[in-house]
Amino acid sequence: RQGMIALQRLFRVADVPAPVVEYRFAPPRRWRFDAAWPEQMVALEIEGGAFTHGRHVRGSGYLADLEKYSEAAILGWCVVRCTPGTLVTQGVDRVLRALAMRQKGETR
Repeated sequence: RQGMIALQRLFRVADVPAPVVEYRFAPPRRWRFDAAWPEQMVALEIEGGAFTHGRHVRGSGYLADLEKYSEAAILGWCVVRCTPGTLVTQGVDRVLRALAMRQKGETR
């Protein structure tokens, strides 16, 4: 929970509206995005455990993520993915770029 509070502060400092944390995007499925800007359909997923054999890189977790991210794309979501170590640099920058593209109405 503290990580999500820090995430909201991080975007506030970057002059980005605070995201909705743990946003459930495809009811009745229980899928949630770590952070989302629902109006723009931009989401952020922070993929932990990349170097410690965490859930996202093990077989069943990887397959579950494929299903989740594919469904998100089908529904029109732009999902930005990063690791905890790249959140402050690449993650924030990519979210800013995605939000700017959606603001302009571009989807490429």
